[in-house]
Amino acid sequence: MSFRKSIRDGFLGRAFAMIGAANAVSASVESGRRPKARDLRELGIDPSMFGRINH
Repeated sequence: MSFRKSIRDGFLGRAFAMIGAANAVSASVESGRRPKARDLRELGIDPSMFGRINH
């Protein structure tokens, strides 16, 4: 396994993906839009249940 692949698939890659998803979801909610399902799944939130959350 190459060094780049190990970072992308390892802890650092997951950490950066989670930070990016949290940022995207936060920006969407603040602007009154529905976040992308992919970003919600990255954060462990079921996209079909997101609409039921009172925010």
